[in-house]
Amino acid sequence: MTDARPAAAVPSPAEALRARLAGPAIVRAPGAYDALSARLVEQAGFDAVYMTGFGATAARLGMPDIGLLTQTEMTTHARDMVRAVGIPVIADADTGYGGPSNIARTVQEYLQAGVAAIHLEDQVAPKRCGQMAGIRLMPAQDGERRLRCALEARGRTPMAVIARTDALPAAGMAEALDRARRYRQAGADLVFVDGIKTVAEVEAVAAGLDGPKVVSIVDGTDAARLNAGELERMGFCLVLYAVTALFSAARAVQQALATLHADGTPRGVPGMSYPDFTRVVGLEAHQRLDRLYGDAPPPG
Repeated sequence: MTDARPAAAVPSPAEALRARLAGPAIVRAPGAYDALSARLVEQAGFDAVYMTGFGATAARLGMPDIGLLTQTEMTTHARDMVRAVGIPVIADADTGYGGPSNIARTVQEYLQAGVAAIHLEDQVAPKRCGQMAGIRLMPAQDGERRLRCALEARGRTPMAVIARTDALPAAGMAEALDRARRYRQAGADLVFVDGIKTVAEVEAVAAGLDGPKVVSIVDGTDAARLNAGELERMGFCLVLYAVTALFSAARAVQQALATLHADGTPRGVPGMSYPDFTRVVGLEAHQRLDRLYGDAPPPG
């Protein structure tokens, strides 16, 4: 007799992310700058991957994160990452790319791409990376209204909406905390004070904000001295390592090409073997399809 019970539903990436965020352990999400680096994040054993706008701009344009990518380019980048991995993708959605209708469309595009969470920031265009000088803020009430627009567009779907404020470098800690609290009151699932550089700033955000909160740790800053366990004990539920893979990859390629240029041969370049790389990109699964369903060889 066959078992007529329905199979248990597999949680969507957004549902899986929500479950992990509700658990006791901090969710660690390294940044990926393209689909290949997203696969490497997954293969390293992380529970989520962060689509960094800084990395996306560098990978697609070779340029800095100063608001140059369009909504279409960013959502296409996100869709490519979602296709490449099975873990939840948390995506940068910048400022929403325009007015309320643009924000609503941005949310719908990310939903259709299968993204598990997005974050929206309170800068005016052209936006800047949170670690850069020259950030200009929209009024806090505009940030609230735009966040409510995104939440309405999200509807009853499980995708998380993260409210990011860039007020810390532009207006100081008190303003950043006030905005984060306002955005939480407006309905954000998590709040995110960006632009953190020091351990003291991490501690101030941890002490000043209740509820689910995000921290971004940038390589080379004083805050990078903190490990994930310490951040978890401070009360953060999600940590983003936006640029670790990007900076490491850029340095490795830079050094490899310098060696190749100097020696005239790749023999001295540390790297992966061809078989190792094909395992990273999943060649065996495609070879299996060819064996099962490809054209039959011609008769001998």
